[in-house]
Parts: sequence; C-alpha cells; structure tokens
Amino acid sequence: MTFRLTEYARGGGCACKIPPGELEAMVAGLGPSGGAAELLVGLENGDDAAVVRLDERTGLVTTADFFTPVVDDAYDWGRIAAVNALSDVYAMGGTPLVALNLLCWPREVLPLELAREVLRGGQDVAREAGCHLAGGHSVDDDGPKYGLAVTGLVRPDELITLDAGRAGLPLSLTKPLGVGVLNTRHKQTGERNAAAVDSMTRLNRDAARGAVAAGIRCGTDVTGFGLLGHASKLARASRLTVVIDTAAVPYLEGAREALRDGYVSGGTRRNLEWVTPWTDFGDVDEAERLLLADAQTSGGLLVAGEVPGGTVVGELLPASDTLIRLR
Repeated sequence: MTFRLTEYARGGGCACKIPPGELEAMVAGLGPSGGAAELLVGLENGDDAAVVRLDERTGLVTTADFFTPVVDDAYDWGRIAAVNALSDVYAMGGTPLVALNLLCWPREVLPLELAREVLRGGQDVAREAGCHLAGGHSVDDDGPKYGLAVTGLVRPDELITLDAGRAGLPLSLTKPLGVGVLNTRHKQTGERNAAAVDSMTRLNRDAARGAVAAGIRCGTDVTGFGLLGHASKLARASRLTVVIDTAAVPYLEGAREALRDGYVSGGTRRNLEWVTPWTDFGDVDEAERLLLADAQTSGGLLVAGEVPGGTVVGELLPASDTLIRLR
C-alpha cells in the first residue's frame, strides 16, 4: 500500500508554524529562567537558537525544530526536517555537534517501516553534517511530526545574530525562494519537484562557514515566516530598515507557475498580513508580495554582507517609518 504522508498533515513543513504575530504575543514577558552560565542569546529578538557562554572562546548553541510532512516520501521528509533543524545552528555561525530525534507517529495508522525511513533520512543528513545523532524521543500521536533537538558550538566573537546589522551593509540570500508554493502544489497534486527537494535537503553549512569567514555578524535563516517576515525581524532587532530589490530575489523554477495556479498556503497569507503594517510595498503587485512572504521550509541564510554562493537582494539603511521597503 502506498501512503501519501502529506495527507496526514493539516499544513506542511514550516508553514505549520504558529503565526508570527500570535507567537510574539504568546511569549511576550517570558524572560530567561536563570542559570549558571552566561546567556548570550535568548528570547529577546527571536533568534534562531539559544547561546550560552562556556568560556571566552566557546559558546554552546542549542535549538529544537520539528514539523509535519512537507513531502510524501518518508526518507526525503526525514532529510528535509533534519537539514532544517541543523540550519538553526548554522544560522548562528555555529557547528552542530550532537542531535536527538523528535518523532511523533500515529502507530495504528501509518506503518513503523515508514517511521524508520524518516529516521534514516535524518541519520544520513546528520552523518553528512558530521553531527552525532544519538537517540531521541518518540510519541504515539494523531499525526506524523519529525525533527531534531540540536546542540553545537560557536565562538562568541563569531556569533551571528539578528541585532548586529549596520546601515550600509548589503543583504544576501543563499537559497532561492519558492519551496512553499511548490510544496503546496505537491500536497494537493502529488507532483514532486526535484529542485525543491534538492534545495530543502542542502545544508547551510558552507553558507555559514562563508559568512563567518567574511566577518558577517548579522543574519538568520529563512523559514516559515518567509523572506519578508524574517527580514522584518532583522530590521526590528537591528533598528534599521531593510530594502529589498525585488528583481534580484531568486526563485526556484516553477514557483511562479505554482503561485499563478493558486497553490498558496494559509501560512504564506498570514505572513503577508503580518508584515503589511510596517512594509512599504511601492508598486509591487499582490503576486510578488505573496512570493516574498512565501512560507519556506529549510530555506537559505539571509545575512548582512556578501557571502560566496549568495545573491545580494537588498541592503540595510538607517531606520525610517517602515521596517521593510520594496523597490
């Protein structure tokens, strides 16, 4: 019997995230719990991972990320979810060391052989990343979900955060956009897009190494809140305005056609609604706005600087009455 995993999920991948506005309201006022080590990065700006200082040269990076199936193939889903979770460490300029599986599985609905394929996909990605994958936790749940809890290391003086932007720096993107609309088409039609899978399963390791080597200290990865959502978080944390050159933004082949055919997730529409109050869209039309807000899964890095293999898509300017300006 053939199972389409995306049929067992209300949404798909990072499009399943709690909407950004609701998430900010939910965590407002929640501060650090206190601990023995110095907390370098916590909840303040919504960075990709938490970081504590171990000593002057060593910081500990920790994160967790999991989601519902974004593709039907169990092995591919496992790879995508693992790459996405590891990306949070890379986005901070760190190196992942050890990870734990997080698996929710409807054991009376889907065979455990499929769950094994999901875990095998995660294992292969961890091996490629040079990261130990050592056990984890599983739950019998109503729907399948998978991801990793990841721990890594970073030098405190090489830390990449949302609040370290400076006016005048270019803004670079290291993967094309469009996996959101392509995944939505896949969920509704079963049509697999090889380019989308290749993008989602490509580690951000080399991009992160390039960013650190280039002295970049401000950035994030682009996932469920879309390019506009993550750019607005960077602009707010750094107290700057992000300018995006819409003609320079790269897209996967087929993304515009998927948008034209109506394959837009609810998460993407919520992203656009969220950023609208503080965005100057200029003469950019609704279709382009939706692509820029497209909820990505396992997207690339968005960094303040130029990085090998990246595309300059805009720049950082002094703060104005808007967080984002499109041109």
